[in-house]
Parts: sequence; structure tokens; C-alpha cells
Amino acid sequence: MISFIITLLIWNWPVAVQGQLDPCEVYGKIYIESNPNYAHFRVYEDDSEAFADILIFEEENSLYADEVGHWSFVDDRDFADVYIYFEKDRYMADFAVYYTDYASFAGCNR
Repeated sequence: MISFIITLLIWNWPVAVQGQLDPCEVYGKIYIESNPNYAHFRVYEDDSEAFADILIFEEENSLYADEVGHWSFVDDRDFADVYIYFEKDRYMADFAVYYTDYASFAGCNR
């Protein structure tokens, strides 16, 4: 019985994590997932700062991605903290992001 529950948790890991994480607390190493079923969040890249939920500053060094809105993209899924999928439709996304050129502007915009 316990092994059955553990198996269900492993298979449904992205669904379980999605309910636990607040988008305003997402930072660190981010992996861009190609399958939306394996992503923790579905993200829409907005072209307006005013309508975005989170302002993102892309860090080149993952060690500096230690605050809300500071993301460092990684190529290897095993090294990522969060998996995201970029949605083309705003209404299908969990939240919207806007990329800023200034680290001091990064953060939650809610």
C-alpha cells in the first residue's frame, strides 16, 4: 500500500508541486520544459510590464539567482529547481512574466 502511494506521488510530482509553490516565490535555476504535463508552472511571457505577475531578471550565474524574480536558465533538467513551460495563450498560463534589464526591478508584481 505504501509503495502504491509513493508511486502515485512520483508520477504526479509536477501536479503536487504546483499546488505547493507560490509563483511569487519562484527563483533559482529554471528549466524550460517542452511538455506542459511535466512542468511545475505554465508561464506566459507578456510584452507589458504592467500586466505581468512577476518581473524577471535573467542571471547568467545561477549562484546569483537567489531572490524572487531572479532566474538562471539551465539546459539540464536534473540541475533545475523549477520546470516551466512557456504558453502561447495567456489564459492557459498560471502566471505571466516580463523580462527586465535591471536586477533591482525584479520581483513579484502582484
